[in-house]
Amino acid sequence: MRVAICEDDTFYQQLIVETVKNYALFQAPSIQIVSCTAQPSTETADCYILDIELNSSVNGLEIAQAIRQRDPLAHIIFITTYAQYLTLTFKYKLAALDFIVKDSPAQIQADLTEALQAAFMKYQQLGTIDQTKWFQIKIGEKIKNIEIEDIYFFETATQPHKIQLYERNGCHSFYGSLKEINLGDDFFRCHKSFLVHLNNIKEVDFKKRQIIMANGSHCPIAFRSLAALQKALHR
Repeated sequence: MRVAICEDDTFYQQLIVETVKNYALFQAPSIQIVSCTAQPSTETADCYILDIELNSSVNGLEIAQAIRQRDPLAHIIFITTYAQYLTLTFKYKLAALDFIVKDSPAQIQADLTEALQAAFMKYQQLGTIDQTKWFQIKIGEKIKNIEIEDIYFFETATQPHKIQLYERNGCHSFYGSLKEINLGDDFFRCHKSFLVHLNNIKEVDFKKRQIIMANGSHCPIAFRSLAALQKALHR
């Protein structure tokens, strides 16, 4: 789970970072901080920890509004000095996961740890509940949800019982087999070692028996799969 932090007070920023890192270290190694800034950031994440009062032209509520517009499923945790801001989160219709008032450092850490636990639980559920949008893999002790529309293809890895997944944001290796992956008609087994996302095909060279994906990767086509691929592309 990717966490983005926006807090302009260096003391609280350090406290938040320390709390997130400790929770990740001992409870959820899947959690990683992707940005920690004092100003609004364009970095995308799964969970956002936002100070409401920022030394900026926009406040945390407005940042959250923009986040909610582009990602309705993002987890938003507010942290603020003023408890009365809580009512504004309802006015802005932000559906925040938690609202933490800046109290003693120990209390903030306890409240933030509890909020992170709730966020991570929801993150884990995404890949099992909404399987039409997310594909969940386990890499060691880490859990990662990948948007299905971002997947280019799966390839059998050289290491036994492992698969390489190529997606818009990188490549991941995990244990499994291609025959166990069932993501519907948008995916096609073009070769014994390749499962491609039809929506992310850039070009098909039937003469060379080769698929060119949107990221430039080349995937082979087994001779016996040529006719079926043509049919799948024109479905």
